[in-house]
Amino acid sequence: MAIAEVQLPREGAVKILTEHPLMLSVNGEDIHTRVMADTPLLLVLRNDLALNGPKYGCGLGECGACTVLVDGIAARACVIPALGMTGHAVTTLEGLGDREHLHPVQRAFIEEQAAQCGYCLNGMIMTTKALLDRNPSPSDGEIRQALSGNLCRCGTHIEILRAVQRAIILCRSEEISPHD
Repeated sequence: MAIAEVQLPREGAVKILTEHPLMLSVNGEDIHTRVMADTPLLLVLRNDLALNGPKYGCGLGECGACTVLVDGIAARACVIPALGMTGHAVTTLEGLGDREHLHPVQRAFIEEQAAQCGYCLNGMIMTTKALLDRNPSPSDGEIRQALSGNLCRCGTHIEILRAVQRAIILCRSEEISPHD
């Protein structure tokens, strides 16, 4: 267990910071690292593992930019304590596919040009993946409901909705499960 001392503003006050071992699965790879007790999952993904798909947006779990899949369920990495992820499978945008082998959801967002600045894209794609894993044929209302917690300030909502519809078609035409 690593221990560090931090001098606090009050004279003579010292806080002991302790790192804890963390073992989790990220994008199918077992990860072993050390974190402070209050470290959010997002910081481990971005700073320790250099996975920059999930973005820091609001830090409150409200905007969706940091969305990852935890055991297949869309979750906000900025508010999840990293130590709580032991034994769970975390999937980031990088874990869906790569440039040579895009996941159908990723391909659909590219084909529909469903991004302007791209900051919200991680959350939109990961939420779409989770939705299609649960329901391969969602209605327009179900799509809107699933994406309602993801903020896009550029106003590409119409393109994003078209991308989800295209993702449904691509998953069917490639005869793959959205789980792949």
